[in-house]
Amino acid sequence: MITYDAATKIFGAGPQAVTALDRVSFTIEKGRTAVFLGPSGCGKTTTLRLTNRLISLTSGRIRIGDRDIMEVEEVRLRRNIGYVIQEIGLFPNKTIAQNIAVVPRLLGWPRNRIRDHVDELMRLTNLAPEVFRDRYPAELSGGQRQRVGVARGLAADPDILLMDEPFGAIDPINRERIQDEFLKLQARLKKTIAFVSHDIQEAIKMGDQIALFDQGRLVQYDTPEVLLTRPKNRFVAEFVGADRALKLLGLVRVEDVMTRSPRNVLPASTPAREAVRFMEEDGHAWLVVLDEAKPAGRVTPGGLAGAIGPLGDLARPWPVILETGQSLREVLSHMLMHDLTELCVIDDQGNLAGTISWTDVRRSIRDAYVRKDPAP
Repeated sequence: MITYDAATKIFGAGPQAVTALDRVSFTIEKGRTAVFLGPSGCGKTTTLRLTNRLISLTSGRIRIGDRDIMEVEEVRLRRNIGYVIQEIGLFPNKTIAQNIAVVPRLLGWPRNRIRDHVDELMRLTNLAPEVFRDRYPAELSGGQRQRVGVARGLAADPDILLMDEPFGAIDPINRERIQDEFLKLQARLKKTIAFVSHDIQEAIKMGDQIALFDQGRLVQYDTPEVLLTRPKNRFVAEFVGADRALKLLGLVRVEDVMTRSPRNVLPASTPAREAVRFMEEDGHAWLVVLDEAKPAGRVTPGGLAGAIGPLGDLARPWPVILETGQSLREVLSHMLMHDLTELCVIDDQGNLAGTISWTDVRRSIRDAYVRKDPAP
């Protein structure tokens, strides 16, 4: 979808010339997210700004589809590419709805279509239209303003979205929340995204591919998994960090490694004595207690010693219940925090989807490092 072919940008001329980007070539496939990563001054933001001609190429080509961007009039090019920046750049004297509607109005959309589309985008970005439509940016939190920025970037329904450290100014708790929301949104919309970040953990979480730059050159362009498990050289290895095995946990989702049909499950109506016998015969150290299809708690042989009555009355509540889309990094954190080696997983309806253990987490890391062929 976006192809960079020996893209080069030189600022200045003569002895004072600075090569900000040096013959960079790679392709972002349609519907995928590529994160541009690297130290300050490495060329990542320059690459992004070249894509919608905020600055001009010195040499080389950038194509969107089969068309050279230099063949497209600048304003028309930019109106068809969404752009989201860290500072957001909302108009303080316009309402939230008016901010989101800026580009559709420039494109001459009918008023009713604009209103309906703005409301749809607000719902998609978790901003209830009836609450936020007529508010002004100063009345919103930083995270809410960033959601407006994302909605505005999507307003003209562009195929391409450029994002320049879009969540960098948000506090860590809200940043993780909005990252999760954006990933869910991207899973639905399948936009082609170029995403600048300085944060390796964010790049691993958000990117299908990572383009790692250094001093204006593209050093490695690979999936996050390949970047972490098979760094191309010493610079890459040092940049991703010595703890890259732990970073790898951020890539893998619970649904990828969980046990989907666990055997250590009994209904809440099961008598305690029958449950003890079941655990002894099958060698289970604990049981998931189900209230209909939902996990109601857990029991252990010690907790059932001498007990009578149904398991539903005896089960201890879960300190935490996982969802299928969570990362193994979160799983490991919860296991350490609650001193548990196995946790319960639910689906979107709150029903039991499976269980995940420390053994599953460890096996996932081992399997990633023993793979020999790079991911396509």
